[in-house]
Amino acid sequence: MSFLSGSSPATIALSALEFPKAEVLEQSAKWFAAYTTPRHEKVVVRHLQSRHIDSFLPLYTSVRRWKNGCRVAVQQPLFPSYLFVHILRREAVSVLQIPGVVSLVSAGREPAALPSSEIEALRSSLPLRHFEPHPYLVVGEKVRITAGSLEGMVGVLIRKKNDYRVVLTLELIMQSVAVEIGVDEIEPVKP
Repeated sequence: MSFLSGSSPATIALSALEFPKAEVLEQSAKWFAAYTTPRHEKVVVRHLQSRHIDSFLPLYTSVRRWKNGCRVAVQQPLFPSYLFVHILRREAVSVLQIPGVVSLVSAGREPAALPSSEIEALRSSLPLRHFEPHPYLVVGEKVRITAGSLEGMVGVLIRKKNDYRVVLTLELIMQSVAVEIGVDEIEPVKP
């Protein structure tokens, strides 16, 4: 091993330790959300598997009734038109080349990495619990109560804790009341 003139073995060793750190950061795979054309999630996953790209498509089981009256259990995506890929950032192009992939979810021009802990929590807990999609609710949004004695009333979602809190307003007397309600008892009001 030869050293450059004026450099000591300690300097060379320190420099060698600094460069791999940047490479290791680039080489660690991260989870990204891929947006697909509607109803093509399973096909995209098969393409990813054939190219040996790690992916995750969370599915849930729903019972559907066909036209002939038969009831069938169907596996559907928990997040329609989305799946997750575990790749290096530089491999994004190879994912985008797969038929059915529209884009990677981005923040600006760069694909946005998802926290690995969230994806791993989903992967480990999905087989153990009953999951189903639910409309995205935002604090301040109008919601309709779909069950119970207040069914049909419309209010505003003000905060979330273990339950949702909805403010119902009686406009005639200009009074409001806040009620705690379960997530399965409300839906967003479509404009």
